[in-house]
Amino acid sequence: MTGTHRPLRVGIVCPYSFDVPGGVQFHVRDLAEALIERGHTVSVLAPADDDTPIPEYMTSAGRAVPVRYNGAVARMTFGPVTAARVRRWLAAGEFDVLHLHEPVTPSLGMLALWIADGPIVATFHTALLRSRPLQMAYPLVRQSLEKISARIAVSEDARRTLVEHMGGDAVVIPNGVYVDAFTGATTDPRWTGTPEAPTIAFLGRLDEPRKGLQVLLGAVPEVLRTHPGARFLVAGRGDTGPDEVRELLGDDARAVEFLGGITDDEKASLLASVDVYCAPQIGGESFGIVLVEAMSAGTPVVASDLGAFRRVLEEGDAGVLFRTGDPADLARTLVRVLGDAPLRAALVERASAAVRRYDWSSVTHEVLTVYEMVVEAADAPVREDPSSWRGARLRDLRRVRGEAR
Repeated sequence: MTGTHRPLRVGIVCPYSFDVPGGVQFHVRDLAEALIERGHTVSVLAPADDDTPIPEYMTSAGRAVPVRYNGAVARMTFGPVTAARVRRWLAAGEFDVLHLHEPVTPSLGMLALWIADGPIVATFHTALLRSRPLQMAYPLVRQSLEKISARIAVSEDARRTLVEHMGGDAVVIPNGVYVDAFTGATTDPRWTGTPEAPTIAFLGRLDEPRKGLQVLLGAVPEVLRTHPGARFLVAGRGDTGPDEVRELLGDDARAVEFLGGITDDEKASLLASVDVYCAPQIGGESFGIVLVEAMSAGTPVVASDLGAFRRVLEEGDAGVLFRTGDPADLARTLVRVLGDAPLRAALVERASAAVRRYDWSSVTHEVLTVYEMVVEAADAPVREDPSSWRGARLRDLRRVRGEAR
């Protein structure tokens, strides 16, 4: 493959609604915009309510309904009316390559996989040791999975989930981050800490237990014993609020400030302003995009020692790990990091080098390389074993990325 890519017509299918966007939706949005910036024609199909603002390259597949899925509440759409919309979108798009995200989720990706023909790339985001939804969905798509020309996993954890639940393999291409947008973010005096009053940030859905807010709140009293002026800035939507925290922490609740939902610009500013970003998740994480964003913003990261987080933080070289689900160990770790300025400076220096592999400039090139592989395979004369040819080309990509298999 050369370093340039010919213009392609790309259709991207997002299973989750943009009414309440999360990690997969942001990945789809940023990938689409990175491809458009490089001169490709992109159309995204995703669930969205009629009054939800969406960019012009996006087509709404209709209203979504909330469904509990993989430890979270996902907003998805399904059924014959939605299938008809998918069919019309595919026919109008005449795509060179179709890129499905989470195609075994009972939403748009699964419908598109059933309906579509031609070069298909699928990205898998989920990372769970035992996933009942995947086990239940697999029989519905088992035969259709053979239509997928190439598989991408956003992390080694997501790849392992795919292999264990559905067989086959995937090339690992991580989630992307616009690193410079966080590196150049301006600080906000409302969130900037001082030696006497350091600030610790948390971002995530407040009503999803797997995001670990309860673990961070459990660490608050011990941190305040050493840093009585510390402030814990909690950003995100959900039902948890000051009343629940006051009931849990009593007078220590004064140190917890709820910011509510924040914009992308506010998120970058928050991450650039605080002394530490804390990621206390207890499971279900395939990557850890907000860790990369915090690292890009020049903020030390303290995170639970989930496999996905360990890999992003390079086994503790680019961030500090604590025992997953252990508030006491989190408190000890936060006290140590807040009290050690040289350690924080060293973490920031190592992290600033580590994040470059996640910049969209690199990630987009790798995704385009996969697209060109499957388009080239579709255009090539029939070979005796085309699946092994695809496997060889994906192995070539892995060698380029330096991955061991």
